[in-house]
Amino acid sequence: MTDLLDNPETTTVEAMLVRGEKLFNEAQIYFGHGTTNAWDEAVYLLSHVLDLPPDADRSLLGHPLSATQQSAVLALYKRRIEERIPAPYLTGRAWFCGLPFTVDQRVIIPRSPIAELVFNRFYPWCDQEPQRILDLCCGSGCIGIACAYAFEASDVVVSDISPEALSIAQLNIAEHELDSRVRAVQSDLFAGLAGETFDLIVSNPPYVDARDLAEMPDEYQHEPELALASGDDGLDFTRRLLREALEYLGEAGVLVVEVGNSWVALEKAFPKVPFLWLEFSEGDAGVFVLTKEQLSEHRESFF
Repeated sequence: MTDLLDNPETTTVEAMLVRGEKLFNEAQIYFGHGTTNAWDEAVYLLSHVLDLPPDADRSLLGHPLSATQQSAVLALYKRRIEERIPAPYLTGRAWFCGLPFTVDQRVIIPRSPIAELVFNRFYPWCDQEPQRILDLCCGSGCIGIACAYAFEASDVVVSDISPEALSIAQLNIAEHELDSRVRAVQSDLFAGLAGETFDLIVSNPPYVDARDLAEMPDEYQHEPELALASGDDGLDFTRRLLREALEYLGEAGVLVVEVGNSWVALEKAFPKVPFLWLEFSEGDAGVFVLTKEQLSEHRESFF
């Protein structure tokens, strides 16, 4: 493996990608922060060095690489393998809903299946375009910013307890030139949003239980634990959210929350609540929908 990493003999894009695929498979790195296999991981890193768009034409595979380009790609391959740093942290760039976002280790890497809901404009749960949207536990702000693109007449608030995460969200708001419609607020749940109501609240909160957190691959150790861990069963934050969300939803408001593998614990904790678990094109992903009416009807269950 050392020779493959240290000797820049490859001359084409395709050969360099084959090289990366071999290295990553041999090193048994973990995929799950934007890619699912070694080839796509190699493409991600090489595309950054060559400044290629995600939809770059395959005709580029035969393109020759300079020694400088080869060295830069190999350096990223090496760090990816030896330090187990997820590729988006190495490049400082992640993609969500087809949009680019600045990321670093102050925020988790965007990868939520909620992207599919944004593409579909939350149909059929939002039968009218939401005027006010909240991205709760926003991290990089990717969900809220994507919603601002999907609903061009909406006002969006992105909130997070972490000032470090909000600094990244604010960078992304500025990069997408959405300062007039997207506002970043530091808030522990709804504490910084008193008196505000929203037509749509979307949240990808911390939901990893203690056992899963302890067993996660090394790549996850680079992400902020604050954005992942949520108590023994992964529901510490979600319980609070269910207790308080009703007050912050408008008349026909909708709550969309991702809880991942903790959906089993949530069903067990609240057996009478009619969580609607959504299906996605790539399988179930632990995302539920509740309306304001349902939250009101089952309010006693959350206390």
